[in-house]
Amino acid sequence: MPIKVGKIVEGTVTGITNFGAFVELPGGETGLVHISEVADAYVKNIHRYLSRNEKVKVKVINIDDKGKISLSMRQVKDNKKSTQPIEIDWMKTKRQDGMSFEDKLLRFMRESEEKQKILKRNQSKRKSFRLKGREGY
Repeated sequence: MPIKVGKIVEGTVTGITNFGAFVELPGGETGLVHISEVADAYVKNIHRYLSRNEKVKVKVINIDDKGKISLSMRQVKDNKKSTQPIEIDWMKTKRQDGMSFEDKLLRFMRESEEKQKILKRNQSKRKSFRLKGREGY
C-alpha cells in the first residue's frame, strides 16, 4: 500500500525520542511524529502519551524529497474539523436581535459619540468649577 500525503494509516511506535516518536507504517516504511503533532495540548513528556510497540493512527502530513515521512496524531483527531477558517459574509449575517454587523457598528459609533459629548461636558464643568473656586482665595 503506497503512502500518500493526507492518508490516515495505523502504525506501530518503534522508538521514542525527546523530539518525537518513530512509527512503522504498513509496507515497512518509518515516519516521525514530531512532539508537537502528538496531542492538542502542550506535550512536555512524550512518554505520557506514547509507549513503544503501541498501535497508533497517524496522518501523513509530508513526504520530503529525501523520502522522510512526517506524521501527525493530532490531525487524525481533527480530521473531521476543517482547518480552513469559516468565511462569514458580515453584510448578510443577522443576529438573534435582527441586527447586522454594520447596524451594530453604527449603533456603537452613535452611542460612543454621545458618551464622548457627555464626558467632555462634565470635564468642562469641573474645570470651570475649579477655576471659580480659586478666584475666592
